[in-house]
Amino acid sequence: MTTTHNTSGTALAAQRRVAVEQALADIRGIASVQPFDRAVLARITARLEQLASHGGLFTRADFPPPAASEGVGAATRYRLNPGDGDDDVALYLNSINPGKTSIPHNHTTWATIVAVEGQEENRIYRRTDDGSDPAVARMELEREVTVQPGTSIAFLPDDLHSIHVVGDRPTLHFHLYGRPLETLSQRIGVNLETGAVVNYNATQLKPSKAAA
Repeated sequence: MTTTHNTSGTALAAQRRVAVEQALADIRGIASVQPFDRAVLARITARLEQLASHGGLFTRADFPPPAASEGVGAATRYRLNPGDGDDDVALYLNSINPGKTSIPHNHTTWATIVAVEGQEENRIYRRTDDGSDPAVARMELEREVTVQPGTSIAFLPDDLHSIHVVGDRPTLHFHLYGRPLETLSQRIGVNLETGAVVNYNATQLKPSKAAA
């Protein structure tokens, strides 16, 4: 029985790797189109939505959320293509407990978020200052989008957003970036109350886990 389970799990992992590799190959081709704009980004998002439709390949059993003992809003980020290294697109599957929030931040590369399960409210901000003071950013809320199955969101490098995990279940959401998060050392985060700018990776980013 254990052997059967292990064999089944190995087969599922192999199917998942193939599906991820095929999706990323397609996405690399789309991302090579110039100029890279929101229309290109929409095509990338649509391809990632196709991958998300195969929910049986991405289960909570294989990508468990953090234990309740880790606290409200605890998060685990799984890198699905760790073998591609630091100079390629990076696909993560985020499993985040309800209650997680972030400060507004950018990515310095393109990004898209697509849901397998769960809800993540995204608040998108518009800068109202001229950016002349690197230590301060003034912003106003532009719109809100709840990412869930059927509703995705995408960003160009300078777009600013914050996340707020709502509902009563952990998320399973794809987060895809033009480069790995860990390499994006110039990202900024903004304190909404004071406008103070911080280095987002240095102050907010936690390590990823490599998926099996």
